[in-house]
Amino acid sequence: MKLIKKAPSLVLAFSAVAMSASVMAADPIKIGIPQPMTGPATQYGDQIQAGALTAIDAINAAGGVKGRKLEPLLIDDGCEPKQAVPAANRVVNSGAKFAVAHACSGTTVPAVNVYEQEGIVAITPGATSPLVTDTIKPHFFFRTIGRDDQQGPFAAKYIADTLKPKNVAVLHDKQTYGSGVASQVRDSLQQAGVKIGLYEGINVGDSDYSAVITKLKGSGADLVYFGGYHAELGLLLRQAREQGLTTQFMGPEGVANQDLVAIAGTAVSGLLVTLPTDFTKMESNAKVMEHFKTYKRSPNGAFTFPAYAAVQIIAQTIDAVGEDPTKGADYIHATTFDTAIGKVEYDEKGDLKEFEFAVFKWDEKGNLELL
Repeated sequence: MKLIKKAPSLVLAFSAVAMSASVMAADPIKIGIPQPMTGPATQYGDQIQAGALTAIDAINAAGGVKGRKLEPLLIDDGCEPKQAVPAANRVVNSGAKFAVAHACSGTTVPAVNVYEQEGIVAITPGATSPLVTDTIKPHFFFRTIGRDDQQGPFAAKYIADTLKPKNVAVLHDKQTYGSGVASQVRDSLQQAGVKIGLYEGINVGDSDYSAVITKLKGSGADLVYFGGYHAELGLLLRQAREQGLTTQFMGPEGVANQDLVAIAGTAVSGLLVTLPTDFTKMESNAKVMEHFKTYKRSPNGAFTFPAYAAVQIIAQTIDAVGEDPTKGADYIHATTFDTAIGKVEYDEKGDLKEFEFAVFKWDEKGNLELL
């Protein structure tokens, strides 16, 4: 009789446990997305959001991962190194074990330490500096974009083989990303036997670049390569054209911001940039393009498809080995992924074994033509 009397309470207890387990199973899987939401690099953050959020929406619409929704946590890092660690710590404090992390190399380099120390699997779709992974050789940190020592030599080969200048001036903004890619271009051009007539750093935030433009004129360079971001290149281009310098300019993906047109005006016409290849044209991305249309987001931008791919890798990893970041990092290192940027394989530092860059030409309205 005592056992019979206790049965209802046992049933209730088991029911409560089952309900609790059901609620827990339905809890969303958090993914931190720290990227620039304010400041001059906001457009890069917009691209990362477009890619990551579209992938998350598509995965959730298909049932999520193991029946659970992915929950994005948008965090502003301002593309500023001083905001890097606080932004990374916000990912940690949120309880997220995975992140699509940072656009800018100067922000990413200090943030990597946080993800490594806390065991957070993080993938950057934008930071290209070798320092990101060379400094501490991380295990939990990965990229879905190529490094500057892949992009720089690619740009240099195009310059040497296709443009064939006699004398190249290489400028940079003295920052982690800009100086890194500029030095790669310089070194690769020198190895190809191309003369470097000027190698010079400029100050970020200056409003008058007349002094360096005078040096460019005196160098006799017939091509100027600039490593840095759009704000400085925009002023350089406009002032160079105003001062009669008609030399061809070229830069990396960091300058490819539509705000460049607002700064440089028609001087942007003819600018050459290296960018990730146009993933929107890949036949395998037909369904991905439908997702961008469904969720009313632009698929354009250097970091959009790399961000989409980062979410795909995270989702496939959780589906395969669960949410344990250590198992997840091990799995990513050992696995080949089919993603929106093509086949993805990693080396021991979390860098892509291969990544496809391409050269684009701007017109005066900011439209890009694949060369």
